[in-house]
Amino acid sequence: MVLAGDNAVVVGLAVAGLPGRQKRMAIVLGLGAATVIRIGCATVTFKLLDIIGLTLAGGLLLLWACWRMYRDLRRRPPDDTEHGAPRKTLGRAMLQILLADLSMSLDNVLAVAGAAEGHVWVLIAGLAISVVLMGIAAGILATMLERHRWVAWIGVLIVLYVAAKMIWEGWHQVARAV
Repeated sequence: MVLAGDNAVVVGLAVAGLPGRQKRMAIVLGLGAATVIRIGCATVTFKLLDIIGLTLAGGLLLLWACWRMYRDLRRRPPDDTEHGAPRKTLGRAMLQILLADLSMSLDNVLAVAGAAEGHVWVLIAGLAISVVLMGIAAGILATMLERHRWVAWIGVLIVLYVAAKMIWEGWHQVARAV
């Protein structure tokens, strides 16, 4: 539950401002993509751990996603279409979700893989529970973000913290390898 929280914040930020039907579609498609990404990561988890700089690259990718969210928040309120700014699109929300989930999934997969202790069915169940919890939290957060704009700023700060932590850890990993 704890590891799905940062992903849920990203999904909530990404879908805030979408019309209701598109918001639900983005969450469902995002959860489907998250499931595929997590299963893919889980199948190669130990090989991924050997790649020096992967955490650094993921942190930089997440930092870029955070910058895009920051720009969206600064640009206009989620429902502002009067000032020539287009509403957030489903495609843009999906891109934000996929990029952030790609960079942030490894921690979830590693935690669940460690807890599974080699039992594949426990790994699959743990990943499924993680994705479902992320979807529930993302839906709640998206609604809250649209009603209380200041919560979105806290969300961006959380994502920025996660990105900075990944960059810091990845940088030290690369420095030790050199």
